[in-house]
Amino acid sequence: MRVSVIGIGIGLCSGAGAYAADIAPGVPQSEMVESESGWTYTVAPYFWAAGLSGEMKQFGLPSVHINSNFDDIWGDLDFAFMGAGEARYDRFSIFGDVLYTKLGASANTRDGILANSVDVASNTFAGLLGAGYSVLGSQAGHLDVVGGVRVWSVDTTITFNGGLLGGRQVDDGATWVDAVVGVRGNYYLTPEFYLTGWGLVGGGGADLDWDVSLALGYKFTDSISAVAGYRALGVDYRNDGFVFDVVQKGPFLGVAFHF
Repeated sequence: MRVSVIGIGIGLCSGAGAYAADIAPGVPQSEMVESESGWTYTVAPYFWAAGLSGEMKQFGLPSVHINSNFDDIWGDLDFAFMGAGEARYDRFSIFGDVLYTKLGASANTRDGILANSVDVASNTFAGLLGAGYSVLGSQAGHLDVVGGVRVWSVDTTITFNGGLLGGRQVDDGATWVDAVVGVRGNYYLTPEFYLTGWGLVGGGGADLDWDVSLALGYKFTDSISAVAGYRALGVDYRNDGFVFDVVQKGPFLGVAFHF
């Protein structure tokens, strides 16, 4: 039996000057009118078609080396939610991001004595809460410094059907927290088109946690913008026989709504 588990993580940054941040990965800063209180807000759904490669170890079994593209993962995807939000005042911002995925697969056993078949469910949660400050900013672009806390949670459950083990479940997983810092910037090529990118690195529960991306965006209006780009995210977590040392990379699409 081969079990593949996906881990998703999110890295987000803030905006500067006259721009309000779109906090889905790569979604840019966009001009908009402040509320009477001076605060601006953004909500941003996005989709990341990431493949997965690296090393995993669970249930006390030997390490498994994984190299799955997004097409392989899509076939086992049961549910996914990706969304981000931000509140901003002047150069300061508070932002957050939540991502949840559930993968499921079934397989028949070889002899059917211990079990006729097994069901595998993998749940992955990744969330970031952070703050940012604009150190450089103009009408053409900006550079921000950011810092935050990223929470990871990976859980896998195996259910045995039929046979001597019928109805039994075994579970293995881990939850940890990493601190991350980094920079993000964008530059307007025209009033509508812009380049945007970021880099984050940190650790804590994991030995290493990193996130980089580059994207091209388009501003439809002051209230709506969209972006397409490429992102790579890596994490190396090892604890008490549980190993989650993976790199996720692939293209993404995002849209942001400002108010």
